[in-house]
Formats: sequence, C-alpha cells, structure tokens
Amino acid sequence: MRWGELGRRWICLIFGGAVLMPYMMAGEVITALYGIGEAGSPLLAVQPLVFLAVLPLVFVTGLVLPVRALAAPPAQALLGADIAPVPRGQRRTWDERRRSAIWFTAHLGIGGVASGMTLAVVPFTLWTIAVPLVGDRWRMFDRTLEPGWHLAWLPVAGLAALAALVAVAWLAGGLLTRFAPALLGPSPTERLKAAEEQTRVLAERNRLAGDLHDSVGHALSVVTIQSAAAARILDRDPDAARRSLAAIEQAARQALEELDHVLGVLRADDTRSTQPQPDLTQLTGLIAGSGARVEADLGDLAPVPALVSREAYRIVQESLTNALKHGTGPVRLAAAVHDDHLDLTVSNPVGRRRAPGGGRGLRGITERVHLLRGTVEAGPHEGGWQVRVSLPLRSTP
Repeated sequence: MRWGELGRRWICLIFGGAVLMPYMMAGEVITALYGIGEAGSPLLAVQPLVFLAVLPLVFVTGLVLPVRALAAPPAQALLGADIAPVPRGQRRTWDERRRSAIWFTAHLGIGGVASGMTLAVVPFTLWTIAVPLVGDRWRMFDRTLEPGWHLAWLPVAGLAALAALVAVAWLAGGLLTRFAPALLGPSPTERLKAAEEQTRVLAERNRLAGDLHDSVGHALSVVTIQSAAAARILDRDPDAARRSLAAIEQAARQALEELDHVLGVLRADDTRSTQPQPDLTQLTGLIAGSGARVEADLGDLAPVPALVSREAYRIVQESLTNALKHGTGPVRLAAAVHDDHLDLTVSNPVGRRRAPGGGRGLRGITERVHLLRGTVEAGPHEGGWQVRVSLPLRSTP
C-alpha cells in the first residue's frame, strides 16, 4: 500500500460521495414530505432505504448524460486507471450509455458509503482517544464515562475502526481502478473505428509525402536542367536564357507553395486537406512550367472523375520529372479517354543515358496506378523510354 496512491483513491471516493449528496438531499426531502422515517436522522446510517432508493435515479442519469467524458479524466488522474482514449465524433450507443451508467452508479454508491464511513469513523477515533483522558457522557446509554485506565480499550477500538476504514478505502479504490478501463474506455467497436481512423491518417500522410516528393522533385529537376541550359545560352541567346530563368522561378514558387501547404496540413491534427489539389485541368500549366519541349496530345478529359484526375496529374508530373532527368530530346505526352479508361502515355528519347528505373518516382507511379486498380507499363521503347498507364474511370471490384 502506497500512501500517495491511497490518498488519491480516497479523494476519488469522497468526490463520488459529494456528487451523490444532491440525490440524498432530494430523497431526504421526499421522506420528510411523506412522513417516511424520522426527520433529521443521519441519511446513510439510519435511513439506508433512501440511499438504496436513489441509486436507480443515479443509473438513469448515467444513461442520459454524457458521463464518460466527465468521469474518465478524474479516474485517470486519481485512480491511475489505464483508460484508452475514445475516438472523437462518435455517436453515443446504448452499450456506451449502459457502461457509463454502471460506472456512475458504482462510483457514487461506493463513494457515498466510503464518505459516510469517513464522516463517522474519523470523529469516532478522535473521541475514543480523548475519552480515557477527559471522560464523557455516553448519551446512547445515558451513562457517564469517567477518565481512567479502565477505558484504555477505547483508543484500540478507535484505531481498529480507522484501520478498517483505510482498508475499505484502499480496496474500494482498487475495485474502481480495476473496472474503470472496461466501463469508461472504448468498446471493441470503438477500438476498431479508432484503428480505422489511424490507418486513414497514416495513409493520408503517406499520400501527402508522395505528393510532396513528386512536386518538389519535379521542381528541382526543372531548376537543375533550366539553370544549366540558361548558363549555356546566356551569351548567344539572352531571350531563351530569360525564359529558362522564368521557368525556374515558376517551378520554385510552385514547389514552395506545395511545401507550405503540406507542412501546414501535417502540423494540424487533422490531415484531411481542404485545399484543392491539382488535376488534369492544370496540365497545360504543368507543361509550360516544366521548361521542357513537350509535344502534348490532350483529348477531352472532362469525363475523368476528380480522384482519377488528381492521381493522373501526379503520374504525369512524375513522368515529366523522369523525362527531364534522363531524357535527351522532346517529351511526347498523350492523354485521352477511351471507353471507360483514361490512357496516359509519356515517352522521350534517352540516348546513351541510362533508362530510369528503380527510383522512388517509378515506384510512386506504380503505387498510384495500383491504388486505382489500373495498369502501368514502363520500359525501353523504340530507342527511348515510355510510360503507359491505363486507369479505370470507375472503381472495379
């Protein structure tokens, strides 16, 4: 038994008894109005029926009011109960109401008994210590107790009663500690929902990390290639050099905006982004900002659903990044809807440079395609490198 832990358990019990007092006062008023029992008698000692009668009302209160949200923090702080957090935004179920009502009734009932014992035993112990020294008139039996050694047994009885009170407080607090996680913690259904929410958050963070990789990687590739090109043609073609520098500025600005957006989302507790994400309607801007020579053949992309459009934009962005890194000539981009699929093709000559493969970019493209249950083919094609992607416009089992 640790005294600090005993004190916290005792405080928790006293707190439950204090919350029970309005119910007991209401019961006492009713008994006085209807002439039940003797007015002014001790509630818990002489009128236990009042105590038993208010417990159903306490249980009903636990069913109606959101007791769990109010009871869990004191149980954790005072009892040291290991109560798992409950997912936010959950509607109250009957199982949660029932468990909350059981806890509320047990806490107030046990706390009321412990509080009553504390109010009775502590003064009784002090009285038993004082009577052998100063004497007293024992009104219950209309006797006068004279001080002396013949009353030496009274302090022993008082200390025994106090020890029994301490044991009751320790055991009652331990009982509440034992059942607090089951009654105040999440149910198996709520634990499952919490696991699903955590999985959603992790998946969203992984998606944000992939988007950040694609966006910043694309911008860095543009900056590297265009800065090298500007340095080569600065003297003989200043206008082209200025266009390259403008492309660098635009790519860096877009990457900074994307980085600021992603970091802002990750700093927030909720990873669900409210900012519109780029999609296929912004392909023209992506091509212009890349600074590369792109021969684009874009069909009517209006029928593409929003989710597919956003993921397809990232696929094209990563493919252009790979082409800028490893290509030696103009990039050919084709995007069109055929039947119920979106077909994307990005190809470029690679010359003697190694073909892209094995990096994070191609893996990211493959992950996005598989997530949408599409197909992807990437590899050498007619002396160059080609990425072909087919994405279903509607989800398939």
